[in-house]
Amino acid sequence: MTWLVWRQYRAPGAVAVALLAVAAAAILADGFQIASHWHSILVACAGNSACLQQQGLVNGVMSDLPDLSLIVPAVLGMLWGAPLVAHELESRTSDFAWAQSVTRTRWLTVKAGWLLLAAAACGGAVAALTTWWSGPINAQFASAFMPGQFDTQGIVPIGYAVFAMALGIAAGTVARRTLPAIAVTLGGFIALRLVISDVVRPHYLAAVTTYYNVTGSFTPPGAPWMLAQGAVSKTGVVVPQGWGTLGNALPASCQKVLNAAPSTKSGAGTSGVFSCMQAHGWRGFATYQPASRYWPFQGIETGIYVLLAAALIAVTFAIVRSRDA
Repeated sequence: MTWLVWRQYRAPGAVAVALLAVAAAAILADGFQIASHWHSILVACAGNSACLQQQGLVNGVMSDLPDLSLIVPAVLGMLWGAPLVAHELESRTSDFAWAQSVTRTRWLTVKAGWLLLAAAACGGAVAALTTWWSGPINAQFASAFMPGQFDTQGIVPIGYAVFAMALGIAAGTVARRTLPAIAVTLGGFIALRLVISDVVRPHYLAAVTTYYNVTGSFTPPGAPWMLAQGAVSKTGVVVPQGWGTLGNALPASCQKVLNAAPSTKSGAGTSGVFSCMQAHGWRGFATYQPASRYWPFQGIETGIYVLLAAALIAVTFAIVRSRDA
């Protein structure tokens, strides 16, 4: 069976390796240029954080390179996973394959096993490249934990690739047609990613909320994921960071101070307003996931996708074994 899988997928595998080689060459070439520029910026800014963040590192289409960590899993699931069973059923070659001495269980185990392994390898290779490429950007903006950056680095792209492949295999098994299976794979992959990244991920671990003097400021150490920041009154009125909705929430005396200094809205002369807020019991707050949770979050999210992939493969086995040949 392994030899059969090799013969079936050696051409697509060669194409995949060639495309990965091209992507790796582009990422490495641009990555070395970014690293050199970053070192020059470090020397020029001499530790001035404001200066560091004002410098541009990436321009143009190259800024989208990390998206390969999301594109590659989806493409693998659509082009390799979806046809695995669906094509066999469409072309009726399953009638022959499943009537031989090789059982359906062994047939599916070998084929799905190798494709899942290939997906993990491709996802890992792309993730390693994009993680390395993003290093200077992470250092400049402390953004590795932020949505968008988190999704394209570390080990989570491996989980995405394994899940997308399993989703494609399961969709093809249920739909029995390749094109519908491809559509389900793409739609399901995108939908699940949005749900997990926007709804589930912030709650992997309970967020930390720190309260501080409203006349001061607070910055969590490292590269945290900031979920919310603003001010809260002693009665529980919450105002997000910024001046957009602050006026209506302030006590009357503080509103007078705010209105008396229009320049406050542009960021100047804030001390009087903040002092008034403090006198009325307002506190600043920051809700965030600490930087120390980056790798636990990576592990949790990867585990979620791998478990979902295992469930999909289990469903696939149950359907294939129960279906008439």
